[in-house]
Amino acid sequence: MNLDKVVCNCLNVTIGMIKDAVDAGASTLDEVQDATGAGTVCGACIEDVEHLVEFFVKERKQ
Repeated sequence: MNLDKVVCNCLNVTIGMIKDAVDAGASTLDEVQDATGAGTVCGACIEDVEHLVEFFVKERKQ
């Protein structure tokens, strides 16, 4: 997975930034949005951000 890939174009949030937020304790879309701002402007990336949060939360629990 390319951690440098931009997921949220409005705020230039990358996959790595979402992973960092989850690694720092965020476990929900709302918590990741609070930490990164991803998905809070136009909302077009919400589904992608949700999938990434779920993926990284599961990865963190292993």
